Amino acid sequence: MAANATHLILHPRLNHYFKSSIFLRHHLNLNPSLLLSPSSLSFIRNHKLLIPRFSVSQNPRNCSSSALQALNDNVSGGRSGALSPPPVTETSQKIDVNPPKGTRDFPPEEMRLRSWLFQNFREVSRLFGFEEIDFPVLESEALFIRKAGEEIRDQLYSFEDRGNRRVALRPELTPSLARLVIQKGKSAPLPLKWFAVGQCWRYERMTRGRRREHYQWNMDIIGVPEVTAEAELISSIVTFFKRLGITSSDVGFKVSSRKVLQEVLRSYSIPENLFGKVCIIIDKMEKIPMDEIKSELKSVGMSEKAIEELLEVLSVKSLSKLEEILGTAGDAIADLKQLFSLADKFGYSEWIQFDASVVRGLAYYTGIVFEGFDREGTLRAICGGGRYDRLLSTFGGDDVPACGFGFGDAVIVELLKEKGLLPELSPLVENIVCSLDQELQGAAATVATILREKGQSVDLVLENKPLKWVFKRAARINAGRLILVGNSEWQKGMVRVKILATGEQYEVKLDQLE
Repeated sequence: MAANATHLILHPRLNHYFKSSIFLRHHLNLNPSLLLSPSSLSFIRNHKLLIPRFSVSQNPRNCSSSALQALNDNVSGGRSGALSPPPVTETSQKIDVNPPKGTRDFPPEEMRLRSWLFQNFREVSRLFGFEEIDFPVLESEALFIRKAGEEIRDQLYSFEDRGNRRVALRPELTPSLARLVIQKGKSAPLPLKWFAVGQCWRYERMTRGRRREHYQWNMDIIGVPEVTAEAELISSIVTFFKRLGITSSDVGFKVSSRKVLQEVLRSYSIPENLFGKVCIIIDKMEKIPMDEIKSELKSVGMSEKAIEELLEVLSVKSLSKLEEILGTAGDAIADLKQLFSLADKFGYSEWIQFDASVVRGLAYYTGIVFEGFDREGTLRAICGGGRYDRLLSTFGGDDVPACGFGFGDAVIVELLKEKGLLPELSPLVENIVCSLDQELQGAAATVATILREKGQSVDLVLENKPLKWVFKRAARINAGRLILVGNSEWQKGMVRVKILATGEQYEVKLDQLE
């Protein structure tokens, strides 16, 4: 070994830094086993590589302060501007124990409710023959930026990653679905009936049932141009509501068609490219004063006469009245009539009603649109969806007829609370196993393993606890039976079983324990 080599053991923190693979790979291109010779140190200094300066006050061990200072000066050229690591503090700091604003923790009791809700989402999807899919929570920002003016555009959690790419946490699932359909191309035979339950993020003003992160159940049908697809989707939501005990007196669906607006705008020669902007403005009707609605419509180029007629049409709540205004020639009336006819066949006609003001705020909808609402009017929209036949082309794909809906988890929980329909979801464990002697803890583990291999849930008491504690634990986890491993029983190859609901007790051989 060279006499003038500098060993990498001068100081624990310095030694760790020099040996780190990141430093050696990116700055020195050295093997970690190599020593830093004076020439290496000169290389670092000449190339102005920034090395942390280390204090001698933090456990310098056998290294003198003068040696450390000399090495610091040698590496950094004697300058005090070298990069320093974050200060190390020995005192614990108090952190905010609440999750970020608008987000949620899911402790066991909340997680049980979430799992129950998702199980119902999935079961209804299964009943209707849908297959489950999912997508990354992090997507390209461009996937969600379609047209200026959309509320969702201003609600993105978006940023630039380390590869200088613009990315965003997904605010909804439909664009990700469109991306996947384009990616699959003709390898996915139509029609596709897919569903997803995924987390979404929107930086928005929080109200009851509205959070900045939420979970959303989506069902989508790709490749069916007929209104039967929309009718099937609404039927699936009604089925879900019925499973939870919600009736048509609690919830309804407002139904309309984007084609209604198109026909009105066409009659006033409003350019097609303004259609999306008008829809976005109309979707704000229940959120901002009517004067502001009129002002915004005027700003996109609509005349006062066109605005008044449009608002008159949007106030219509009867399909027959709409037919008087628009006539019977357009697609809008035909589609809506067919949907209401199918609703009768599916058996949910009392759940739906026509409301021309429903347009949905997302620019990609093209035909029938619908929203689920609580009839008392205390909550925001429970769910919503519609037809989006031209979404794929906005991402460079070939247009395919498609429709779907999104259903958030937060509003439905609020509704269930209001109606007293939240289930009591206690923890449920089939067995609690406990040894009566510390030396038998291994035997208790054997019993637990036997039961788990038979598919039974087991809470194994991992410490030597008194029976009073064990019974309290059994009640807290709602255990079905208590299995005690005691000396006298174990010597006979048996355990004692207590059925906790009835108090019945018996001994059973280990190989007969079921």
